[in-house]
Amino acid sequence: MLTFKALDGLAPPYLCNLLTAITPLRPLLGLLQVPPRNPPLRPCHRTDSGKVFRITLTTLAVTILTPFLGASLLLQCPINPLPLSYKEPPLLTGALEPNLKLRESERLFEGQLVGPESIAHFGDVMFTGTADGQILKIQDGQIYSVARIGKLPCGTREDEPTCGRPLGIRVGPNGTLYVADAYYGIFKVNPLTGEVEMLVSTQKVIKGRRMAFVNDLTVTRDGRMIYFTDSSSKWQRRDNRYLVMEGTADGRLIEYDTLTKQLEVLMDDLRFANGVQLSPAEDYLLISETTMARIRRYHTSGLRKGGQDIFFDNLPGFPDNIRPSSSGGYWVGMAILRPNPGFSMVDFLAPRPWLKKLIFKLFSQEMTMKFVPKYGLVLELDEDGSVRRSLHDPHGVVVPSVSEAHEHEGYLYLGSYHAPFLCRLDLNKV
Repeated sequence: MLTFKALDGLAPPYLCNLLTAITPLRPLLGLLQVPPRNPPLRPCHRTDSGKVFRITLTTLAVTILTPFLGASLLLQCPINPLPLSYKEPPLLTGALEPNLKLRESERLFEGQLVGPESIAHFGDVMFTGTADGQILKIQDGQIYSVARIGKLPCGTREDEPTCGRPLGIRVGPNGTLYVADAYYGIFKVNPLTGEVEMLVSTQKVIKGRRMAFVNDLTVTRDGRMIYFTDSSSKWQRRDNRYLVMEGTADGRLIEYDTLTKQLEVLMDDLRFANGVQLSPAEDYLLISETTMARIRRYHTSGLRKGGQDIFFDNLPGFPDNIRPSSSGGYWVGMAILRPNPGFSMVDFLAPRPWLKKLIFKLFSQEMTMKFVPKYGLVLELDEDGSVRRSLHDPHGVVVPSVSEAHEHEGYLYLGSYHAPFLCRLDLNKV
């Protein structure tokens, strides 16, 4: 039998207070006995709620962390990341001050092409390569297929190596097209007949290594020398996020002599060799080293021939293609921003290979890109490597990212490796 005296020190706090208040009545009420109807109440301890909270929180943490810990032990990681370090990104002030200038762009051919990575003009005719392996001609507002280097089917990650992926594209002497296909190599294309001629195959072994990811190219005015980048000997284009996160230093700058058919490696050990551009005087080359957020320079003639240096270090983003500007400088498309002030995911992960391993054990490349904010950014650099101006689209409202900025007759054409459209900006408006 349970008496009221037995209730002292039991139940919730408000009952404890009630019992204290009726203490003087206990001699009278003590004669009353009430049969128990419920299980005994727990002792009234004010710290119970804190204990419950701690237990709940611990249980939740264990529940969440157990799969991660299990994954770190059991799952295989596709990459073997190296620890990298970056300088603090430059402050977005002065010539880098954010603006809305890229939002003045207009989207062209939306839904009619996908991934126009690089752009070239011959007169009023525009050429580009797309994610479905085609080389397209755009004339008088119409799109025409010129050639296909790979073969169908196309459209999936698995198909890409056989479908092909035209990236860098240039117009050489007499309107000849030169194309860098990520999976097949360097090609010459007749834009009138669609005839395709292979110049350099990715199966070609150069200094003991094959090319896995041919990226961009630039051609001398006489058409004899072609300089191109091989981003990696290990990772293909479809695995470009792995290339960045692993920090692999196996990218190369390669020279091809169309007369002698000779190949020569000019630069090696680059971390994601990407865009390449000859100077106006053709005395040096600029090369985007994407993973390191910088632009390298290689001297092709003069007293410094064969020498190399840093043209621009610590960019505010990860650079893609480089193209000439009408001012004598260069346009640089930025694939991803390194915000300052702000948080850069790539910068944060760079010195933490263990965390990169865990992430890529748990998430696909495509999933990790969802954590990268959209941001359109183009830099115009002068011939000395200083920022002349920057064009922005915060949050990527119109221009989500930029693979290349190609200037032609007062307009800036903006390429993308994934967007289903091409953008055009009237430079007179900005």
